Amino acid sequence: MAPFLSGGGYSSESWSYILALNENMNKTKFKLSIKQHGDLESLEFWEGLPQETKKLAIKLYQTECRVNETIVICHSEPGAWYPPLFQTMPCPPTDYENFNFVIGRTMFETDRVNAEHVKRCNRMDYVWVPTDFHVSAFVQSGVDPSKVVKVVQAVDVDFFDPLKYEPLDLVSTGNLVLGSRKKDLDSKTEFVFLSVFKWEYRKGWDVLLKAYLKEFSGIDGVALYLLTNPYHSDRNFGNKIVEFVEDTGIEEPAKGWAPIYVIDTHIAQVDLPRVYKAAHAFVLPSRGEGWGRPLVEAMSMSLPVIATNWSGPTEYLTEENSYPLLVGRMSKVMEGPFEGHLWAEPSIDKLQLLMRHVITNVAEANMRGRRAREDMIRRFSPHVVSGVVTDLIGNLLDRMI
Repeated sequence: MAPFLSGGGYSSESWSYILALNENMNKTKFKLSIKQHGDLESLEFWEGLPQETKKLAIKLYQTECRVNETIVICHSEPGAWYPPLFQTMPCPPTDYENFNFVIGRTMFETDRVNAEHVKRCNRMDYVWVPTDFHVSAFVQSGVDPSKVVKVVQAVDVDFFDPLKYEPLDLVSTGNLVLGSRKKDLDSKTEFVFLSVFKWEYRKGWDVLLKAYLKEFSGIDGVALYLLTNPYHSDRNFGNKIVEFVEDTGIEEPAKGWAPIYVIDTHIAQVDLPRVYKAAHAFVLPSRGEGWGRPLVEAMSMSLPVIATNWSGPTEYLTEENSYPLLVGRMSKVMEGPFEGHLWAEPSIDKLQLLMRHVITNVAEANMRGRRAREDMIRRFSPHVVSGVVTDLIGNLLDRMI
């Protein structure tokens, strides 16, 4: 049970598990069934799924399960688990004792898990988390250590394969919100930084804008593309960026601002690899990530990645396959349900240096991008992760006999 029809992080992660398991169903002793849970359905997201994924979704949704023979996996944030704290199909659908095993698959973006979520995790038979960072954070927060199991996230390295795609025309897709496009600049020679995120403070868009605008000007031959969508906000991202620049007092360089484009129209899942293909580097100075789905997608597409070296991404970022961004300090979450928790404040100065380094050392950056894809295939391919999940479920099935 997961937000299969919603889009976003938990949705794409749940699909990565299902697609991985489905590839190996002929080797398993169980069948799969799926149910929507944990978030609102998005028709736009559904229409953008590959046709084969849609067919599989319909097939698995129609698969029947006998309650007394069922293992339920709740792939969502703990607030959606039975009884849910908001309006959603509860997971499990009825009380925990009605099923053989109930497993929570979740994560957190801060340094701890709040007390309510700890209590909900401890109701589960097991809690699957994606990284060593989460194992430590959950246990230190009070989740029973015997329940916490690391199960890494799969990324579809066959779908996100740079050899299969032509780049999307980003210039015609994005809206120029700052700076100007040089008419004499060949789009093939322009160095494109890409960032993909929902518009919230945690994602560090402010850190990215400060570093980019301080480091580059209109003569550097670079462009920054932000593929974003609202998160409890309106879609007027252009005004937000201009107001941010004015409020922070960043001085416009003599040669003008380096251009920033916003892509806020829906990009269908089938076209997402073409967005990555159009970039030369991916950058996300986030304050905290559960896993970092766009990061592993970019790495699968052989892009050099600059990302904060804290929380979920520490599971896969190395000096050989990426450019881990130094954390300047830890800061308190100032509002929302996780107020008082800690998360990272990435170093703006170090981000400037890394972005400059990448555009002046393209061969090295490309080499790290190629290594990134190799690591994604070796550690997080559907084949590898489905083997881990199949073994875990198989062990539970053996206990049911």
